[in-house]
Amino acid sequence: MAAAPKKRPAASQGGPKPKKAHVDKAANKSDKKRSRPVTLPARDVPDASESDEDLEEEVEAFDEELDQDEYPMEVDDAPANKTPKDPAASREAHKTQKALQEQRRAAKPHSTLLADAKRVWCQANAKNVSSADRQKHIHDLMDVIRGKVKDIVFKHDASRIVQTVVKHGRQKERDEIAAELKGKYKELAQNKYSKFLVTKLIRLCPTHRQSILMEFQGHVLRLLLHREATSVLADAFELYTNAYERTLLVRDFYGKETALFTVTRGSEEDKERSRKGLSGVLEGADAERRKRVLSSMKDALTSIFNNSDKGAVTHAVVHRALWEYIVAVNDSPDEADGEKQLREIFEVCQDVLAELVHTKDGSRVVREFLARGSAKDRKQILKVLKPHVERMCLDDDAQLVLFTALDVIDDTKLVVKTLVPEMTAPANTLCQTPQGRRALLYLIVPRTRRHFTPAQIASLAETDEIRARTSKKTQEVREAEIRAGASEALVKWVKDKGGLLLRETGASLVVTEIMLFSESDKAAASETLLRAASAAYPCEDDHPHPIDLPHSSRLYKTLLQGGHFNRATSGVEKAPAWDARAFAQRFLETVGKEVCVAMCTEGETSGCFVIAELCEALKGDEGEGEGARETLKGWFGPAVVKKIEAGEAKGKTILLEKIAAL
Repeated sequence: MAAAPKKRPAASQGGPKPKKAHVDKAANKSDKKRSRPVTLPARDVPDASESDEDLEEEVEAFDEELDQDEYPMEVDDAPANKTPKDPAASREAHKTQKALQEQRRAAKPHSTLLADAKRVWCQANAKNVSSADRQKHIHDLMDVIRGKVKDIVFKHDASRIVQTVVKHGRQKERDEIAAELKGKYKELAQNKYSKFLVTKLIRLCPTHRQSILMEFQGHVLRLLLHREATSVLADAFELYTNAYERTLLVRDFYGKETALFTVTRGSEEDKERSRKGLSGVLEGADAERRKRVLSSMKDALTSIFNNSDKGAVTHAVVHRALWEYIVAVNDSPDEADGEKQLREIFEVCQDVLAELVHTKDGSRVVREFLARGSAKDRKQILKVLKPHVERMCLDDDAQLVLFTALDVIDDTKLVVKTLVPEMTAPANTLCQTPQGRRALLYLIVPRTRRHFTPAQIASLAETDEIRARTSKKTQEVREAEIRAGASEALVKWVKDKGGLLLRETGASLVVTEIMLFSESDKAAASETLLRAASAAYPCEDDHPHPIDLPHSSRLYKTLLQGGHFNRATSGVEKAPAWDARAFAQRFLETVGKEVCVAMCTEGETSGCFVIAELCEALKGDEGEGEGARETLKGWFGPAVVKKIEAGEAKGKTILLEKIAAL
């Protein structure tokens, strides 16, 4: 939402307009941002550089409008043809109005304190001020508000004064303010202005963080559904708290009985178990207590999902509670009862699953539903996720849901019809980021160690055991059908854009895998790549020749050798869907003698490695390809060989060996 236009208030309407706060690099060094739901339109996703001060500016602009409305200026609404009012009378009217404003302000509580604080605050919050001077002003400001912070912090202008002390002050001042506000944090979190202060104190006062969170105990569910407080809890859980502090926020989901018993009557052993989350709470619990705890969790989660318009369904704290609940019902001693509870919670949240996928726990929840669900459930999940597939491809956690869908759904025709086109259509956008490239690669070479980390593979493998029980197709058959369904669109993409893609480092990796492993007619795509390599060498314009780009030359080298080099076996693993000899023959015909020879003789080019692989691909007995081998051998006669020997090209030794072996 665009912020309202800012207006400069009169001097009598709340003091001087605060300047944009000087950025304290030390304080903001650890600033992080909460992960954004994939359901938000791209234009509404804040930039990575956005800070909470940007959000405060929107509030500030709104405040100034309120100030203007509180003391409206007189407006001359007389018709234009009437004689203007007497200027002297107008000045008197303004003086009277100004005096009235000052009387109203003076009648407000702590008016003198606020006036003094604003005077010092303008100096402390100045943009161009040295660190030493700023600390002096902060010290003076603290002297003014000390002991009165609780009284003034709920006022919109005074709240920003306190925030300035917290932001620019030293740890001593921060801790002093945090201690003075003890007992007020729940109320502060629900205030439109002071909620920013609570977030700052949670972030910058680690010694007080736990006591602040404890004040939310018993009120977490209500605060999550509160318009202002919900963002405070979300930021605290996802960005600033440690593992134990996060359990304090999740504990309210377990029910009042559990929270009260653990805090007031529980033994040290009970408190230690509570640190483990729901699994610790249920450890050693009898059937009745287990039933009460899970019932409380279900009711709490249902209230959140039934009020999805409040925004709490997107928060990681809710996703953590939901995942803990699902783990607990899956471990239920009564398998039938566990399946019933899983079905019930799925029906509660099935329409908002797209709001969960952007966090680690939320992603794991949706993946569990996919793995354990029926064919009808999986179809419903795909229906909900389909409008957001492109955004999901660009998110580290959300894309795991797509990969699991590709892994566990037996109805590959449905997947190829609904999911795969949504992943291949935005290929131009996806290939620009590592996350997007992984999404494209998973369609062709899922879980390959070349492109997926061991941690990612291990995370995806968490649903393999369930898949073995719920799926009828083998992994190999399913992967082949998905690959076949995605190949045509991806090969066409290479055909249309290959000349540009091979110049981009990341995109060239995707192109290589598509050419090696896709199952489609790749003749036209090969022609596109070879036309790019056939440009005159060296290039006359500022753009380097593809062979001079390390990633592009590696692409041609890999295609000519027919697969990737395996360090473990010290050999090339041939791709069954790729004909390296046919590509080598087309390379010879399309690139031509002049360019091939120039690649090996001009400057310190890497073309020698590519031509060496060309020689290796065409080397062999008489038969098919013999004419191409003889042609290549004729191009690199004694004169050319001597020129290569005298040059400084990289890999010339290897090339000379390959030429000799032709």
